[in-house]
Parts: sequence; C-alpha cells; structure tokens
Amino acid sequence: MIRQQRHPASWWGQFQQASEKFDLAILTESLGYEIVPKIASPLLRREAEIGLDVMIRHRNKPASEELADRATKGVERLIATVDRLEERSHDGFELREVRALIHLLEGKVGDAGHEAEGFVKTQAILRCFVGALRLERFDTNLAVKLLAAGQDPSMALQSGQVIGKYAWWPSWLLKVVTERAMAGELDQQTVTALDRCAYAELSPAQARIARRLLEGEESLIDASAVRLEGLGEADAALKLRNGDLTTVALAARLIPI
Repeated sequence: MIRQQRHPASWWGQFQQASEKFDLAILTESLGYEIVPKIASPLLRREAEIGLDVMIRHRNKPASEELADRATKGVERLIATVDRLEERSHDGFELREVRALIHLLEGKVGDAGHEAEGFVKTQAILRCFVGALRLERFDTNLAVKLLAAGQDPSMALQSGQVIGKYAWWPSWLLKVVTERAMAGELDQQTVTALDRCAYAELSPAQARIARRLLEGEESLIDASAVRLEGLGEADAALKLRNGDLTTVALAARLIPI
C-alpha cells in the first residue's frame, strides 16, 4: 500500500488553471492508465476500461454527439455499479480506485488527483498533470522534481518554463539556475542576470569563477570587486558586493582566457 502525504483537491485543481492549453483528454488517458490497473476486480476493471476508452475518444472529439452520449452513459453505468457494490459490502475502501476514475471521467481533476494519491505514486500523477499542460520549451523533469519537493505549482511551472526556454545555456549555468529553482529563488530579475552570463563568452576557468561568484563566495567577490575598482569600475564593484548578478560575467572575465 502506498503511504504518502496527499495533496488536497484544490492543489491539484491549480494545474487546470495554469495553462490555457490544458488538455483534459491527455490527462484522462495518462492518469486513467495509471488508475485502471490498480482495480482489483477483473470484471470491474474491464467495465472501467470500457468507460475510460469511450471518454478518451469523446474528449479527443468533443463535437461528436454519439461519443458524448456513449461517454455519459458509460460513466453513469460505472457509478451505478460502484453504488450497488458499496451497498452490498457496506465498505467502499476497496472501491477507491474506481471512485478516483469516476472523478476523472466526470472532469473533476482535482478530486481525481487527490484520490489517486492514495494508491498511485505522486510523481507519476504529477507527470500526468504536467503533461496535460502542453507547455512548449518546458523542462518536465525539473518541474516534477520541484513539485514533489513541495514547491507551489505556479512557481514550479514557471521554473520549468525558464529552464526549457534557456536550454541552450552552458551546462555550468544550467546547474546554477536549477539550484536556484530548487531553493525557490528563481525570479525574472535573476533569470535576466543569468542570461547575460550565458551570452558572455567565458573560458572554462572563467566559468568556474562565475559559478563561485554566483554561489556568493565572499573572498572571491571581495577580490573581484577590488580588481574592478582598480580598473575604475567603482559602481560595478559596489554592485558585485551587494549581490548584483549582472556584474558576475564582467568580474569573471577579468581573469585571462
């Protein structure tokens, strides 16, 4: 049995609001395929498979009245079966998987995510929800990692978009920005500053210096600031000492290539 902290339905519901391209058909298929195999009863599982298949086809072709009617009847039939089984057993715990699927088929994505966490690993569910966002140039792995670590969906998804957009950045800088994302310190100002570092043509040695400056190594920051002052760049030196990231590339380039 999976034992993990479950997010409330409202938390899962945020994903549907996070993207105008949120695709309910994609979520229905991916999350449905995670849920259905967990249904213990072969007969009930088969009925669930049929209901899921029809609903996926309906959501991929919403204009089809025939599929809409069949999907509605499939959900109603599944609900009636579950209600009947619960009346007989007086214990619906074994039917939680089907209940989660019913929520999904009804379009109650928040409730579906919440219920599914009782028997499906959270990261697997997260991948289903993130995949349904249909975001372009998006780092799914980072977003799922941030979400699994407890980061708010809006912040985690923003970080995933940043890393996806700037995938061309050098590996050393991607590592820095990923670390900042994990720490919840990746705002637009930081991204803009780091982008300037990415455009700077730094040698491997200069890149190492830039990384240490970005990590806030005090002795190196002080030495670099003194060097800037010696070159008549007092303002840049002051900014560097105050933690301004835009001066990092300039400071790093002071060492020979």
